[in-house]
Amino acid sequence: MNFQQIKLDIADVFIFIGVWVNRIVYWVLSNQEVRRNKYLSHQHRGGIEYQIGITHKNISEFDKYHVNPSEIGKRVIKKGKPP
Repeated sequence: MNFQQIKLDIADVFIFIGVWVNRIVYWVLSNQEVRRNKYLSHQHRGGIEYQIGITHKNISEFDKYHVNPSEIGKRVIKKGKPP
């Protein structure tokens, strides 16, 4: 899956949702975690939009961002606070 049109300057926290026929996965990443992610790339040449691709080869690297649905709000607040 490819999360596109990520605009890093307009959000403190990002929620990515992966949907399969038998499960739904939620990942919560702070702005800095997205910025530093090795899978982040420009979506358009010279643009301000980025993308992150999650595949069967790298999905396990996103396990640390996985969150249960009932914990999304708390995780967003925690990751959105300044260090």
